[in-house]
Amino acid sequence: MALWRIRATVDDRPGYLSVLTASLALRGVNILTVQVHTTEAGAVDDFLVDAPDALTEDDLVAAVERGRGRHCWVARSEARGLVDQPTRALGLANRLVRDPDALGEALRTLLGATAVTWRAVPGPARHGGPGEAMWLSDPAGGSFEIVRDAPSFTPAEYARAQALVDLATTVVRQPAERVALVLADGTELTVRPATGDDLPAVRELHEHCSPASLRRRYPGGTPGPARLARLLAPARGLTLLAVADGGVPPDLGGPDRVVAMANLAAEGHLAELAVLVADAWQRRGLGGALLRRLVAHARRVGAGALTAHTGAENTSVLRMLDRHGLPPATVERDASLVSVTLPLLPAAPPVSAPRDVAI
Repeated sequence: MALWRIRATVDDRPGYLSVLTASLALRGVNILTVQVHTTEAGAVDDFLVDAPDALTEDDLVAAVERGRGRHCWVARSEARGLVDQPTRALGLANRLVRDPDALGEALRTLLGATAVTWRAVPGPARHGGPGEAMWLSDPAGGSFEIVRDAPSFTPAEYARAQALVDLATTVVRQPAERVALVLADGTELTVRPATGDDLPAVRELHEHCSPASLRRRYPGGTPGPARLARLLAPARGLTLLAVADGGVPPDLGGPDRVVAMANLAAEGHLAELAVLVADAWQRRGLGGALLRRLVAHARRVGAGALTAHTGAENTSVLRMLDRHGLPPATVERDASLVSVTLPLLPAAPPVSAPRDVAI
């Protein structure tokens, strides 16, 4: 007996899978595992089978076609193929938690790819049709191109691979972006990326800000819960929170309270930034510290310019931007609204940073 992988598309209708399996059974083929991938063209069935040694690849293809299967792909397999795909994906995720730099090899193993290439520019977000590459978005910037000869990628494989990329990015970000911040007066805070679970704490932050502070941050009006939720998880960008650590007195919010929020939302080469600091924490250097981290992140993801929109009376934002050594700003005034745009020089990449190289 020999192990084979078979992949074929069948109509997603009752009884069609049983016709295919019956055709294989007539040739003495024992199905060990099966996965069903839903696609627009029908259900893609992925089998691991144990077939008699006398059967050839052509014999298996013929059996599949007699069972109403189409677009058949057949290849010899090994004993490790007995591990089902969900288990394999979990094992690779566990590896990435310990070693996020192994992402390229994890993607190659998960998908049986012939090449995994990181590119410095975004790619088309698609799983790829017959003969096409799969493109995965890299949340840290750029994209991954995945190539294999056959079979074609399915939406399920795309979702699993993108989940691995997102996991590796999260693992890398956690130690780099969760930092302890000590203000000039010795007060300690924690700065970390926001998540959707922070919505109640962020709403509380807004409740403890004066109308004047909210007006400077939101010239167009304070957002409701739905917009706040989107600010916490921008599709392209970063939201940072400053959280008061233990020992902070009640008049400053007490421990474990979000006391400031900084947002960076990217659109094309332009990144918009904004900072909201609770009144009791203003004029202590906290807004500038968060701003520095947003500027550094914008450089890392390749933003070409920064923009900020604020009330005309909010001169503190202009002063903060001026302190960061950025090129001269373009300032536009429209009644009570001020828009500031600054060119952003890219950060020098580390020597080992990949640029359009195969992983």
